[in-house]
Amino acid sequence: MWSLRLRMWLLLTILFGLIYAVIVVIGRAFLHVGDFYFYLAISLVMMFIQYMIGPKLVEWSMRVRYINKEEYPRLHQIVAELAVRAKIPTPRIGIAQISLPNAFAFGRGIRDGRVCVTEGILKLLNEDELRAVLGHELSHLKNRDVLTIMLLSVIPMVMYRIAWSFLFYGRRRDNRGGNTALIGLAAFLFYFITNLLVLYASRIREYFADKGSVALGNPAQNLASSLYKLVYGSARMNKESLKEVEGLKAFFINDPSQALNEIRELKQLDLDKNGTIDSYELAQIRMKKAALGFGDKLLELLSTHPNMLKRIKRLSQIQKLA
Repeated sequence: MWSLRLRMWLLLTILFGLIYAVIVVIGRAFLHVGDFYFYLAISLVMMFIQYMIGPKLVEWSMRVRYINKEEYPRLHQIVAELAVRAKIPTPRIGIAQISLPNAFAFGRGIRDGRVCVTEGILKLLNEDELRAVLGHELSHLKNRDVLTIMLLSVIPMVMYRIAWSFLFYGRRRDNRGGNTALIGLAAFLFYFITNLLVLYASRIREYFADKGSVALGNPAQNLASSLYKLVYGSARMNKESLKEVEGLKAFFINDPSQALNEIRELKQLDLDKNGTIDSYELAQIRMKKAALGFGDKLLELLSTHPNMLKRIKRLSQIQKLA
Protein backbone atom coordinates (compact mmCIF):
# COMPACT_ATOMS: atom_id res chain seq x y z
CA MET A 1 0.00 0.00 0.00
CA TRP A 2 2.83 2.39 0.81
CA SER A 3 4.35 1.60 -2.58
CA LEU A 4 1.10 2.68 -4.24
CA ARG A 5 0.88 5.90 -2.22
CA LEU A 6 4.48 6.79 -2.99
CA ARG A 7 3.95 6.30 -6.73
CA MET A 8 0.70 8.27 -6.75
CA TRP A 9 2.10 11.22 -4.81
CA LEU A 10 5.22 11.24 -6.97
CA LEU A 11 3.04 11.42 -10.07
CA LEU A 12 0.95 14.18 -8.49
CA THR A 13 4.11 16.18 -7.79
CA ILE A 14 5.37 15.74 -11.37
CA LEU A 15 2.03 16.69 -12.91
CA PHE A 16 1.60 19.68 -10.62
CA GLY A 17 5.08 20.81 -11.64
CA LEU A 18 4.17 20.55 -15.32
CA ILE A 19 0.99 22.57 -14.99
CA TYR A 20 2.86 25.14 -12.91
CA ALA A 21 5.48 25.46 -15.67
CA VAL A 22 2.81 26.06 -18.32
CA ILE A 23 1.10 28.72 -16.18
CA VAL A 24 4.46 30.45 -15.63
CA VAL A 25 5.22 30.53 -19.37
CA ILE A 26 1.79 31.93 -20.21
CA GLY A 27 1.91 34.48 -17.40
CA ARG A 28 5.31 35.81 -18.34
CA ALA A 29 4.50 35.93 -22.05
CA PHE A 30 1.13 37.66 -21.79
CA LEU A 31 0.63 39.03 -18.29
CA HIS A 32 4.25 40.04 -17.71
CA VAL A 33 4.05 38.70 -14.17
CA GLY A 34 7.09 36.94 -12.78
CA ASP A 35 6.12 36.42 -9.15
CA PHE A 36 6.49 32.82 -7.91
CA TYR A 37 3.67 33.11 -5.41
CA PHE A 38 1.25 34.42 -8.04
CA TYR A 39 1.60 31.28 -10.16
CA LEU A 40 1.62 29.01 -7.15
CA ALA A 41 -1.65 30.56 -5.99
CA ILE A 42 -3.28 30.04 -9.39
CA SER A 43 -2.18 26.40 -9.48
CA LEU A 44 -3.40 25.72 -5.93
CA VAL A 45 -6.75 27.41 -6.62
CA MET A 46 -7.28 25.16 -9.65
CA MET A 47 -6.55 22.06 -7.56
CA PHE A 48 -8.81 23.27 -4.73
CA ILE A 49 -11.72 23.87 -7.11
CA GLN A 50 -11.30 20.33 -8.46
CA TYR A 51 -11.16 19.00 -4.89
CA MET A 52 -14.39 20.78 -3.94
CA ILE A 53 -16.56 20.18 -6.98
CA GLY A 54 -15.18 16.79 -8.12
CA PRO A 55 -17.61 14.59 -6.14
CA LYS A 56 -20.62 16.65 -7.23
CA LEU A 57 -19.58 16.35 -10.87
CA VAL A 58 -19.35 12.57 -10.51
CA GLU A 59 -22.76 12.38 -8.82
CA TRP A 60 -24.35 14.52 -11.52
CA SER A 61 -22.68 12.73 -14.44
CA MET A 62 -23.49 9.24 -13.14
CA ARG A 63 -27.00 10.11 -11.88
CA VAL A 64 -26.18 8.80 -8.41
CA ARG A 65 -28.99 8.27 -5.91
CA TYR A 66 -27.94 7.49 -2.35
CA ILE A 67 -29.90 4.68 -0.74
CA ASN A 68 -30.81 3.73 2.82
CA LYS A 69 -30.75 0.36 4.61
CA GLU A 70 -34.47 -0.23 4.12
CA GLU A 71 -34.18 -0.07 0.32
CA TYR A 72 -31.15 -2.36 -0.10
CA PRO A 73 -30.49 -4.08 3.26
CA ARG A 74 -28.16 -6.78 1.92
CA LEU A 75 -26.06 -4.29 -0.06
CA HIS A 76 -25.67 -2.15 3.06
CA GLN A 77 -24.72 -5.17 5.12
CA ILE A 78 -22.03 -6.29 2.66
CA VAL A 79 -20.47 -2.82 2.48
CA ALA A 80 -20.55 -2.44 6.28
CA GLU A 81 -18.87 -5.82 6.78
CA LEU A 82 -16.15 -5.02 4.24
CA ALA A 83 -15.57 -1.58 5.78
CA VAL A 84 -15.01 -3.19 9.20
CA ARG A 85 -12.48 -5.59 7.68
CA ALA A 86 -10.76 -2.74 5.86
CA LYS A 87 -10.77 -0.67 9.09
CA ILE A 88 -12.28 2.38 7.41
CA PRO A 89 -15.52 4.30 8.05
CA THR A 90 -18.53 2.85 6.24
CA PRO A 91 -18.91 4.88 3.05
CA ARG A 92 -22.15 6.27 1.68
CA ILE A 93 -23.79 3.85 -0.74
CA GLY A 94 -25.37 4.93 -3.98
CA ILE A 95 -27.04 3.53 -7.06
CA ALA A 96 -25.98 5.00 -10.40
CA GLN A 97 -29.07 5.04 -12.54
CA ILE A 98 -27.44 3.69 -15.69
CA SER A 99 -27.74 0.28 -17.32
CA LEU A 100 -24.01 -0.24 -17.89
CA PRO A 101 -22.83 -2.90 -15.38
CA ASN A 102 -20.08 -1.43 -13.21
CA ALA A 103 -19.10 0.01 -9.83
CA PHE A 104 -16.95 2.89 -8.62
CA ALA A 105 -15.73 4.75 -5.55
CA PHE A 106 -15.07 8.46 -5.14
CA GLY A 107 -14.95 11.22 -2.55
CA ARG A 108 -12.69 13.88 -1.05
CA GLY A 109 -11.07 11.50 1.42
CA ILE A 110 -11.48 8.35 3.46
CA ARG A 111 -14.15 9.93 5.70
CA ASP A 112 -16.01 11.29 2.68
CA GLY A 113 -15.97 7.99 0.78
CA ARG A 114 -18.84 6.98 -1.48
CA VAL A 115 -19.28 3.56 -3.10
CA CYS A 116 -21.72 3.19 -5.96
CA VAL A 117 -23.00 0.34 -8.06
CA THR A 118 -24.93 0.73 -11.27
CA GLU A 119 -28.38 -0.71 -11.85
CA GLY A 120 -26.81 -2.95 -14.49
CA ILE A 121 -24.32 -4.67 -12.19
CA LEU A 122 -27.02 -5.62 -9.67
CA LYS A 123 -28.72 -7.64 -12.40
CA LEU A 124 -25.53 -9.30 -13.64
CA LEU A 125 -23.49 -10.56 -10.66
CA ASN A 126 -24.29 -13.03 -7.91
CA GLU A 127 -23.71 -12.02 -4.28
CA ASP A 128 -20.18 -13.44 -3.98
CA GLU A 129 -19.08 -11.68 -7.16
CA LEU A 130 -20.70 -8.42 -6.06
CA ARG A 131 -18.95 -8.67 -2.70
CA ALA A 132 -15.60 -9.06 -4.49
CA VAL A 133 -16.31 -5.97 -6.60
CA LEU A 134 -17.31 -3.95 -3.54
CA GLY A 135 -14.13 -5.15 -1.82
CA HIS A 136 -12.18 -3.77 -4.76
CA GLU A 137 -13.93 -0.40 -4.48
CA LEU A 138 -13.45 -0.15 -0.72
CA SER A 139 -9.78 -0.92 -1.26
CA HIS A 140 -9.58 2.21 -3.40
CA LEU A 141 -10.86 4.18 -0.42
CA LYS A 142 -8.54 2.38 1.99
CA ASN A 143 -5.55 3.03 -0.30
CA ARG A 144 -6.57 6.72 -0.49
CA ASP A 145 -6.07 6.71 -4.25
CA VAL A 146 -9.55 8.05 -5.09
CA LEU A 147 -8.72 11.66 -4.20
CA THR A 148 -5.34 11.44 -5.90
CA ILE A 149 -6.75 10.14 -9.20
CA MET A 150 -9.47 12.81 -9.05
CA LEU A 151 -6.83 15.55 -8.68
CA LEU A 152 -4.61 13.98 -11.33
CA SER A 153 -7.43 13.70 -13.86
CA VAL A 154 -8.02 17.45 -14.01
CA ILE A 155 -4.44 18.25 -15.12
CA PRO A 156 -4.60 16.78 -18.67
CA MET A 157 -7.98 18.49 -19.06
CA VAL A 158 -6.45 21.87 -18.17
CA MET A 159 -3.55 21.25 -20.56
CA TYR A 160 -5.98 20.38 -23.34
CA ARG A 161 -8.00 23.56 -22.79
CA ILE A 162 -4.83 25.68 -22.83
CA ALA A 163 -3.62 24.01 -26.02
CA TRP A 164 -6.98 24.42 -27.73
CA SER A 165 -7.24 28.07 -26.71
CA PHE A 166 -3.77 29.08 -27.89
CA LEU A 167 -3.73 27.01 -31.08
CA PHE A 168 -7.12 28.08 -32.41
CA TYR A 169 -7.98 31.38 -30.71
CA GLY A 170 -4.66 32.87 -29.61
CA ARG A 171 -3.82 34.48 -32.95
CA ARG A 172 -7.16 36.27 -33.09
CA ARG A 173 -6.56 37.98 -29.74
CA ASP A 174 -2.84 38.67 -30.01
CA ASN A 175 -0.60 39.87 -32.84
CA ARG A 176 2.20 37.56 -31.67
CA GLY A 177 0.75 34.61 -33.52
CA GLY A 178 4.01 32.67 -33.49
CA ASN A 179 4.31 32.84 -29.70
CA THR A 180 0.75 31.73 -29.10
CA ALA A 181 1.10 28.82 -31.53
CA LEU A 182 4.29 27.65 -29.81
CA ILE A 183 2.64 27.82 -26.38
CA GLY A 184 -0.33 25.91 -27.77
CA LEU A 185 1.89 23.19 -29.23
CA ALA A 186 3.86 22.93 -25.98
CA ALA A 187 0.61 22.66 -23.99
CA PHE A 188 -0.63 19.94 -26.34
CA LEU A 189 2.62 18.01 -25.84
CA PHE A 190 2.23 18.39 -22.07
CA TYR A 191 -1.38 17.22 -22.42
CA PHE A 192 -0.26 14.03 -24.17
CA ILE A 193 2.48 13.34 -21.60
CA THR A 194 0.33 14.09 -18.55
CA ASN A 195 -2.51 11.99 -19.93
CA LEU A 196 -0.16 8.99 -20.29
CA LEU A 197 1.01 9.50 -16.69
CA VAL A 198 -2.56 9.66 -15.41
CA LEU A 199 -3.43 6.50 -17.34
CA TYR A 200 -0.43 4.78 -15.77
CA ALA A 201 -1.53 5.88 -12.29
CA SER A 202 -5.02 4.59 -12.99
CA ARG A 203 -3.72 1.17 -14.07
CA ILE A 204 -1.44 0.58 -11.09
CA ARG A 205 -4.17 1.50 -8.62
CA GLU A 206 -6.42 -1.18 -10.16
CA TYR A 207 -3.84 -3.89 -9.44
CA PHE A 208 -3.55 -2.74 -5.83
CA ALA A 209 -7.34 -2.66 -5.41
CA ASP A 210 -7.65 -6.20 -6.83
CA LYS A 211 -5.11 -7.39 -4.28
CA GLY A 212 -6.96 -5.45 -1.57
CA SER A 213 -10.24 -7.18 -2.36
CA VAL A 214 -8.64 -10.60 -1.90
CA ALA A 215 -7.03 -9.39 1.33
CA LEU A 216 -10.53 -8.53 2.60
CA GLY A 217 -11.49 -12.21 2.34
CA ASN A 218 -12.85 -12.44 -1.21
CA PRO A 219 -11.56 -15.48 -3.12
CA ALA A 220 -9.58 -14.45 -6.20
CA GLN A 221 -11.84 -16.49 -8.48
CA ASN A 222 -14.89 -14.45 -7.42
CA LEU A 223 -13.25 -11.20 -8.51
CA ALA A 224 -11.95 -12.83 -11.70
CA SER A 225 -15.44 -14.12 -12.47
CA SER A 226 -16.99 -10.70 -11.86
CA LEU A 227 -14.45 -9.02 -14.16
CA TYR A 228 -15.16 -11.66 -16.82
CA LYS A 229 -18.90 -11.02 -16.58
CA LEU A 230 -18.44 -7.24 -16.63
CA VAL A 231 -16.50 -7.44 -19.89
CA TYR A 232 -19.30 -9.39 -21.54
CA GLY A 233 -21.95 -7.15 -19.98
CA SER A 234 -20.21 -4.03 -21.29
CA ALA A 235 -19.78 -5.53 -24.75
CA ARG A 236 -23.54 -5.93 -25.03
CA MET A 237 -24.18 -2.24 -24.38
CA ASN A 238 -24.93 0.12 -27.25
CA LYS A 239 -22.55 2.93 -28.22
CA GLU A 240 -24.76 5.63 -26.70
CA SER A 241 -24.55 3.99 -23.26
CA LEU A 242 -20.77 3.85 -23.51
CA LYS A 243 -20.44 7.46 -24.66
CA GLU A 244 -22.30 8.85 -21.66
CA VAL A 245 -19.66 7.49 -19.27
CA GLU A 246 -16.57 8.06 -21.43
CA GLY A 247 -15.14 10.85 -19.28
CA LEU A 248 -15.52 8.88 -16.04
CA LYS A 249 -14.35 5.40 -16.98
CA ALA A 250 -11.16 5.82 -14.91
CA PHE A 251 -13.40 5.47 -11.83
CA PHE A 252 -14.85 2.12 -12.99
CA ILE A 253 -13.58 -1.33 -12.06
CA ASN A 254 -13.04 -2.10 -15.77
CA ASP A 255 -12.86 -0.07 -18.98
CA PRO A 256 -16.17 -0.65 -20.80
CA SER A 257 -14.86 0.87 -24.03
CA GLN A 258 -12.29 -1.96 -24.31
CA ALA A 259 -14.83 -4.76 -23.80
CA LEU A 260 -15.17 -5.76 -27.46
CA ASN A 261 -11.40 -6.13 -27.78
CA GLU A 262 -11.11 -8.05 -24.52
CA ILE A 263 -13.75 -10.65 -25.39
CA ARG A 264 -11.45 -12.30 -27.93
CA GLU A 265 -8.77 -12.81 -25.28
CA LEU A 266 -11.06 -13.88 -22.47
CA LYS A 267 -13.18 -16.50 -24.24
CA GLN A 268 -10.38 -19.04 -23.73
CA LEU A 269 -10.64 -18.74 -19.93
CA ASP A 270 -14.12 -20.17 -19.40
CA LEU A 271 -13.31 -23.83 -20.00
CA ASP A 272 -16.76 -25.24 -19.20
CA LYS A 273 -18.54 -22.33 -20.97
CA ASN A 274 -20.85 -21.62 -18.01
CA GLY A 275 -20.20 -17.86 -18.01
CA THR A 276 -18.07 -17.77 -14.83
CA ILE A 277 -14.48 -18.46 -13.77
CA ASP A 278 -14.03 -20.97 -10.95
CA SER A 279 -10.92 -21.81 -8.91
CA TYR A 280 -9.86 -24.60 -11.29
CA GLU A 281 -10.10 -22.35 -14.35
CA LEU A 282 -8.19 -19.59 -12.56
CA ALA A 283 -5.44 -22.10 -11.68
CA GLN A 284 -5.22 -23.08 -15.36
CA ILE A 285 -4.74 -19.43 -16.33
CA ARG A 286 -1.75 -19.25 -14.00
CA MET A 287 0.03 -21.91 -16.04
CA LYS A 288 -0.47 -20.07 -19.33
CA LYS A 289 1.65 -17.24 -20.68
CA ALA A 290 -0.23 -13.98 -21.13
CA ALA A 291 1.65 -12.87 -24.24
CA LEU A 292 0.39 -9.58 -25.65
CA GLY A 293 0.94 -8.39 -29.20
CA PHE A 294 2.09 -4.90 -30.08
CA GLY A 295 -1.50 -3.75 -30.63
CA ASP A 296 -2.60 -5.03 -27.23
CA LYS A 297 0.35 -3.33 -25.52
CA LEU A 298 -0.45 -0.06 -27.28
CA LEU A 299 -4.12 -0.29 -26.29
CA GLU A 300 -3.11 -0.89 -22.67
CA LEU A 301 -0.75 2.10 -22.73
CA LEU A 302 -3.66 4.30 -23.80
CA SER A 303 -6.18 2.74 -21.40
CA THR A 304 -7.29 3.62 -17.88
CA HIS A 305 -7.19 -0.06 -16.89
CA PRO A 306 -4.71 -2.93 -17.23
CA ASN A 307 -5.16 -5.46 -19.99
CA MET A 308 -7.86 -7.78 -18.66
CA LEU A 309 -6.05 -11.00 -19.52
CA LYS A 310 -2.95 -9.79 -17.63
CA ARG A 311 -5.13 -8.65 -14.77
CA ILE A 312 -6.90 -11.98 -14.34
CA LYS A 313 -3.57 -13.79 -14.62
CA ARG A 314 -2.30 -11.55 -11.79
CA LEU A 315 -5.33 -12.64 -9.76
CA SER A 316 -4.40 -16.28 -10.41
CA GLN A 317 -0.98 -15.58 -8.90
CA ILE A 318 -2.62 -13.97 -5.86
CA GLN A 319 -4.82 -17.09 -5.57
CA LYS A 320 -1.71 -19.26 -5.39
CA LEU A 321 -0.28 -17.14 -2.56
CA ALA A 322 -3.55 -17.10 -0.60
